[in-house]
Amino acid sequence: MKAYIKDIVYYLPEKVERNQNERLREKTGIECRHVAEENETAADMAVKAAEKLFEKVSRESVDYVLFCSQSPDYLLPTTACVLQDRLGLSKYCGALDYNHGCTGYIYGLGLAKGLIESGQAKSVLLLTAETYSKYIHPKDHAVLPLFGDAATATLIVAKDTEDDGIYGFEYGTDGAGFENLIVPVGGARQPYQLTEIKSTTDKYGNIRTNQNLFMNGGAIMDFALEVVPETLSKILSDNNLERKDINYYIFHQANHFMLKSLQKICRLGKFQYWNDVREYGNTVSNSIPIALVDMLKETKTDQLHRCLLMGFGVGLSWGGCIVDLTDC
Repeated sequence: MKAYIKDIVYYLPEKVERNQNERLREKTGIECRHVAEENETAADMAVKAAEKLFEKVSRESVDYVLFCSQSPDYLLPTTACVLQDRLGLSKYCGALDYNHGCTGYIYGLGLAKGLIESGQAKSVLLLTAETYSKYIHPKDHAVLPLFGDAATATLIVAKDTEDDGIYGFEYGTDGAGFENLIVPVGGARQPYQLTEIKSTTDKYGNIRTNQNLFMNGGAIMDFALEVVPETLSKILSDNNLERKDINYYIFHQANHFMLKSLQKICRLGKFQYWNDVREYGNTVSNSIPIALVDMLKETKTDQLHRCLLMGFGVGLSWGGCIVDLTDC
């Protein structure tokens, strides 16, 4: 048995915020972002994405739920357990949360592959959902226009074949750079109740506190330009492939400028390469599956035997893999 992606859907919050800064819109390619309502959580959005998926596939077949989020409903219990009940899934269903960001979808596919091909599961529901907007100070215009909220649902199933449907995984981690993308206060290291809240204003007039999301954009850019080309080359060489053998390249949709820079440095200018953040912004772990759904609307599935996915960002973390989307 081999693991294959059967279907993917996404959900976007109804509230839309448009970026007013024309120069920033042109550079980032982000025209607007969907933002969760005050009482709308990542789990709420994950439920809506999953129910959308269950309009096309059977919920009865799901025997494992993976939930990727850095904005869970609770510190405990595991949100995936709550989702099992809210979605009416079998009580004999495994349920696991994992805290990951821009590489989260890659990790989820790796976990699903392991569960299926080791015989632990036959049908895995992979959910991603983020509400980064709740972490961002409203006057921090360095990050406010970049991040959008969303949720996705992917069904990964066992297929009786000897051909791999999800493979070629390559991972990397550099925890020394963890402070370059962080929400400092709120965990056990700096608990809300014991930590003084400090407000800062940077040289550009952006305001944030230590409760808010901080991103060193320059450092993240340098990191991505360093690790992505090397990882891409290793995935290709380890699988005896050349750039021309990949049907489509789908990277984490951070922003237009970063994606264009990666396309150039990875020498992908003449290949199919997805770059569209106009209506979403950076949706963290959701960005790759959202891009896949939109790409599938424009491309015949029989032309998608080899799609190379690449995630990179918060952690610092990166990873990639190859997927066969012909069953979608």
